[in-house]
Amino acid sequence: MSNFLTPPAYKPEHTGPEADKLYKRLRWQVFLGIFIGYAGFYIVRKNFSMAIPMLAPFGFEKGELGIVLSMNAIAYGFSKFIMASVSDRSNARRFLPLGLVLAALSMMFMIVPVQCIGPDHKNWAIALMAVLNFLVGWFNGMGWPPCGRVMTHWFSLKERGTWMSVWNCAHNVGGALVGPMSVYGAVWFGSWFYGADQQRYFLIGTYLFPACVAILIAIIAYCLIRDTPQSCGLPAIEKWRGDYSDTYSEKAEQVLSSKEIFHTVLTNRFLWYIAFANAFVYMVRYGCLDWAPTILTEKGIDIKNAGWAYFAYEMAAIPGTIICGWLSDHVFHGRRALPMIIFMSLVAVAIFIYWQNLDNLHVVIGCLISIGFLIYGPVMLIGVQALDLVPKNAAGTAAGLTGFMGYVLGTALLANVVIGFVAETAGWGWTFILLIGACLMSIVFMAMTYKREQYLVKK
Repeated sequence: MSNFLTPPAYKPEHTGPEADKLYKRLRWQVFLGIFIGYAGFYIVRKNFSMAIPMLAPFGFEKGELGIVLSMNAIAYGFSKFIMASVSDRSNARRFLPLGLVLAALSMMFMIVPVQCIGPDHKNWAIALMAVLNFLVGWFNGMGWPPCGRVMTHWFSLKERGTWMSVWNCAHNVGGALVGPMSVYGAVWFGSWFYGADQQRYFLIGTYLFPACVAILIAIIAYCLIRDTPQSCGLPAIEKWRGDYSDTYSEKAEQVLSSKEIFHTVLTNRFLWYIAFANAFVYMVRYGCLDWAPTILTEKGIDIKNAGWAYFAYEMAAIPGTIICGWLSDHVFHGRRALPMIIFMSLVAVAIFIYWQNLDNLHVVIGCLISIGFLIYGPVMLIGVQALDLVPKNAAGTAAGLTGFMGYVLGTALLANVVIGFVAETAGWGWTFILLIGACLMSIVFMAMTYKREQYLVKK
């Protein structure tokens, strides 16, 4: 492991009122750092989805653009798993900003296939788009794991669900900004680069402007984040709060080898249950999100309204995620399966209404808001389950496994490629049938964790 990423050494432990005061302040500081930092990743994450409608006049088709779109998810899925094991052995303060800067630089170069290669050499342009979108996805995979590392070291088990429900809204904040940034970035800066050629303004708003903002965010995140309490001369979170999980031991404070980390994660069958559930949740999440701008523009809705629908989908997730996390902790006593099953059942209902009212803009936006409100609670709770099921020195890799299944199987294969080609060949109706089926399959796998969680009621 590079010395640049090596976790900082532990400092002598301080105690007393001053140490408590420092602990409380640093917890808020590092939380703000990972919130802002993770939001930054989503500013340079799914921008290609917003670009798809604008690429049609250049001769690019939905099927081939769906393949490009899938490269992001495939890379992200593999990276979230592979780079998570690196993150578990790295300094989160450096690991997260590094990934964000690299993702932003990759996003900037997405201009090149359209500007420098163009539709005259479409195959080369598609190939380069795919490579760059793969790199964007890979470097984005360096975002979640260091945040999971920070969460497990700075926040204990009994408070983690609430803190993570708030932190999880970071990607909604970042994702929600993509639509308005794409629109207004093009309006504000497009003419600087392309003059009267308005057809290319989206390249600035969708790619360059968000990338520059993300680099600034990476600098801010570096200033705020700290790796572990012990690296700041403070005790472990379990010792400070007197809150020990059943996976905690002295070894949990040690850096494990890659072999030990993977053995701990891959032999846990409950992680595999929630990983498969995550695949179907992500099929629904990105099946709705990635294709919403295309569906709306095909129905005659202008790109500004499509961008704001994208914004509404993401912003609705913030209260939904927090409510779902609160219910899990305070109503279901820390159990995750029951609230996830309830929320995914309601998602299926919203998708059906969406499908039956595609020509009604107000109903469509209302359904997108409902789906956004409901879908991110299960997304968040699956991540919480992953952290809870393993020692904290393997937490990033555990979350990486669920992310791998969510992005490679659920997003890349099912939400991007399958839905893209089904929409092209059979129409949007069949894509909605697939999405409702995915809701039902996620519920089946979530139910498999129900019995494992019953000890929490007795406790």
